Amino acid sequence: MTKFATRLNSFAARAETEWPDLKGKPTALMCAHRATKVPGLTHVDLNYPDHVPGAPADTAAAIRDCGLEVNGLAMRYYTNPAFKLGAFTHPDRAVRQEAIDQTKAGIDAALEMGAPLMTLWLGQDGFDYSFQGDYARMWEDEVSGIREVAAHAPECMISIEYKPNEPRSYALMPDVATTLLAIDEVGLPNLGVTLDFAHVLYADEMPAFAATLISRRSRLLGVHLNDGYGKRDDGLMVGSVHPQATLELLWQITRDGFDGVIYFDTFPDASGIDPVEECATNIEVTERLIAMAKRVAGDNALHEAIAAQDSPRSQRAVQRIMGGE
Repeated sequence: MTKFATRLNSFAARAETEWPDLKGKPTALMCAHRATKVPGLTHVDLNYPDHVPGAPADTAAAIRDCGLEVNGLAMRYYTNPAFKLGAFTHPDRAVRQEAIDQTKAGIDAALEMGAPLMTLWLGQDGFDYSFQGDYARMWEDEVSGIREVAAHAPECMISIEYKPNEPRSYALMPDVATTLLAIDEVGLPNLGVTLDFAHVLYADEMPAFAATLISRRSRLLGVHLNDGYGKRDDGLMVGSVHPQATLELLWQITRDGFDGVIYFDTFPDASGIDPVEECATNIEVTERLIAMAKRVAGDNALHEAIAAQDSPRSQRAVQRIMGGE
């Protein structure tokens, strides 16, 4: 059975329909309880430190009591306003060390929760202007920071989630090739990549090709499914814009042996969609695409067309599969 996780903050959307008497924002545990209404959902990912206010083991136990498991943690660098200028790449060594130490604490929390996966989205590590920073120094600080946190607990997987920009105009980890270069320079075995479908589109990459490169040079530790128009991080429902590219990605990661949790990084809160219905739709569509991917794997005519780079034949075969013929 495929394991599915969701973005927990999504379930704060339309809070007034779930908690009509609520004053303020729903807690992470309240959102987890709401997420249990989604058929087929098995896991959640938690942000650190936001979603782990007390003892990590207690938080994990509370999530399990809801009927879900914790897939892993994702670092968020909000505690110090200085992080806006960089976490691992801040020009002040003390600020860099604070970000590194906070990440180590997050890794310890993940291990204590029995969820040994830490996702690093280093969106604040980048630049906005020419002549703003010493690129070589920033790159060295980034690689050194990743190396230090990865070496902290070799039994915890550290996954780099890349994105071209936002909040910085240029991110140091903008695409798959740059991310793989950094992982190669770090040189530790517990590193890998989280592939976010909308980020890949945003980086002007083909998702299945990015996954192929990851399998050659590192390993795929996380898959974030969503969709978008490639102009920004839209976080739309799975398959809503690029169903064929989503199908190809699912086929590719299956070929490469990925058997981890599929995480839905979608934003129902952006347009006031019911998060339970949205997540249920993501699961239903993904299960349908996974079933199609199995048909792709056994379709000899399609494989012959691919081998010959015969796009008219391959398109006819894929459209036949997607049409249920």
